[in-house]
Amino acid sequence: MKTLTVRLPDALAAQIETESRARNLSKSDIVRERLSRVDANSGRRPPSVEAIADLIGSVTGLPPDLSSRKKHYLKTTGYGRKRAR
Repeated sequence: MKTLTVRLPDALAAQIETESRARNLSKSDIVRERLSRVDANSGRRPPSVEAIADLIGSVTGLPPDLSSRKKHYLKTTGYGRKRAR
């Protein structure tokens, strides 16, 4: 088994320690269990377009051909040019 050192926020570390004491398991066991739960849930499909449908087209004031002429618009704004120091 490999060893991994991770820095956790105080609140999360306290939560893990509390659960460890309550269940009489090591903190490592608790962390491994939580990570395996996350791993098991990662088989979910990514959100579909329907999940963000209300956001599509919600930005106003942009050119209608922005997606096809993005390089042109970036160049006109000076994006990517070196600045004078």
